[in-house]
Amino acid sequence: MIDHSKHIKIYTGSLIAVHHLKTLLEEIGVSSLVQNDVEGGVITGMADFVEIYILDEDLDKAKPIIDKFLKIQESDK
Repeated sequence: MIDHSKHIKIYTGSLIAVHHLKTLLEEIGVSSLVQNDVEGGVITGMADFVEIYILDEDLDKAKPIIDKFLKIQESDK
């Protein structure tokens, strides 16, 4: 389980989308954690319930990437 005291959830979505966002964040030097309860053995019945977290201290650096990513996700719906 993720220590939520230092991390913040920035997105919940499909495994593919979360891994794409993770890659974008890595390109700017921001590490992230992915929590996927489906792969961890907990069956939730929701394939799009993968979460990605970053450290609180990285939010300012990551915000432009997150905002752009979310805008693209919204336009794809």
